[in-house]
Amino acid sequence: MSGGGGSLVAPTELGTAGATAADLIAVARHLATVRLSRSAIEAMSESRRFVEAMAAGPLPVYGVSTGFGALATRHIDQGSRARLQQSLLRSHAAGMGNVVDTEITRGLMFLRLRTLATGRTGVRPAVAEALAALLNAGITPVVREHGSLGCSGDLAPLAHCALALIGEGEVLGDDGEPTPTGPVLEAAGIEPITLEAKEGLALINGTDGMLAMLVMACEDLHHLCQVADVTAALSVEALLGTDQAFLPGLQHDLRPHPGQAASAANLLALLEGSAIVASHRTDDPRVQDAYSLRCAPQVAGAVRDTVAHARTVAERELRSAIDNPVVLADGTIASNGNFHGAPVAYVLDFLAICVADLGSIAERRTDRLLDPARSHGLPPFLAADPGVDSGLMIAQYAQAAMVSENKRLASPASVDSIPSSAMQEDHVSMGWSAGLKLRTALANLRRILAVELVVAARAVELRAPLRPSPATATVIAELRRTVPGTGPDRWLSPELEEADRLIASGRVLQAANRVVALQ
Repeated sequence: MSGGGGSLVAPTELGTAGATAADLIAVARHLATVRLSRSAIEAMSESRRFVEAMAAGPLPVYGVSTGFGALATRHIDQGSRARLQQSLLRSHAAGMGNVVDTEITRGLMFLRLRTLATGRTGVRPAVAEALAALLNAGITPVVREHGSLGCSGDLAPLAHCALALIGEGEVLGDDGEPTPTGPVLEAAGIEPITLEAKEGLALINGTDGMLAMLVMACEDLHHLCQVADVTAALSVEALLGTDQAFLPGLQHDLRPHPGQAASAANLLALLEGSAIVASHRTDDPRVQDAYSLRCAPQVAGAVRDTVAHARTVAERELRSAIDNPVVLADGTIASNGNFHGAPVAYVLDFLAICVADLGSIAERRTDRLLDPARSHGLPPFLAADPGVDSGLMIAQYAQAAMVSENKRLASPASVDSIPSSAMQEDHVSMGWSAGLKLRTALANLRRILAVELVVAARAVELRAPLRPSPATATVIAELRRTVPGTGPDRWLSPELEEADRLIASGRVLQAANRVVALQ
């Protein structure tokens, strides 16, 4: 159990209009509680009346009076329909592999609740209230990494969550390990619910897992784009590069990509007042810097623009009501294909490409800093006593290994499709897989930038007595609070891990923003 009830974040209210990315981040990551608006309760009650009327009638309705998937032609009699919903959850909770991060599970639970609150799924308000109760009590069902094909929704992950509502399956205990659901619900004072017609299906038929991962990835990658500007500025200083390629006239006027302009403005601001940069503005025989320095805003800027596109897709999806069938405003219960994850899967894969390239250019700068043939006077591998000491040589090896892995992870999941359910579901999106691999790539990118931070900071200090800019000096000072500078070789892994933690915690950006306002 993860203690959602102790959150200091304001409660998030869900109505019929959907949710925002900020709402999801608050609930998934910061353990905010949720509540249903009166309009949501009324909308759910109204649509439920339509479902109950159809359930009592003679016409077959998918998921109400029929089986599921390829078994949709099987008529289910009145006496078996409650068992139909229970059986659906048990059979579909077939995930395997490692348990996914709690924030993914909370995110997909919140997004499923968001869709229930639209009143388009036909469930009773009691079902939505039970799901909200799990979130507010900090009860996290055990969801495993393999099971979703990203079509007909994230079926297996959502089924594991829904199983907890009926008191079955497993949730995470106080020790973070899987434990039976029943005793945890009892301790929290939550009664398991008994599902009625269509309600099991409505709990599992959505793009919620992949969408949760997309929203959080956009948040994380925006943060890392700013970090990449900081580490690039440090590398420009350390390699005696110029800031003149980042001037506004070369951005807005000649190539008006907003992301590029923002990144170039960050680099220019971060380097302002640098005595190192100023030291070689004249009498420098180099006409221009290497691409990994000069083109930093072009690459990071393209990543920013791709994140903006991905956010547009996520915002549309956050306003959507994903279920099949859905209850329309006139009471019609209509089958549809809105559960197909293609829109989300494509941008998840697009972001993985960006993550790979942003890490790749950072690694090229790091390698240049360590190579005496290209570092303009720095010692080999920034070692205190080159030959006796290897300095930061192997830090770049670790960085290169992660860059290589990210290139493999950039291979798109969404181009694959394996038919399922006896060919009824004959084209799937693989969006859940795209989201999981993107999360791995983002963690690698953060570590890649941590290596550049450690290497570039040491290189800047080796340019003494020339002083860095006020902004980069502040970042180095923040790093030096827990990561020491140059000296004889020592155990390096803890220092790189600490730099990674500094980036993840936001302290690196906080330090930079004390001097400049990063875009």
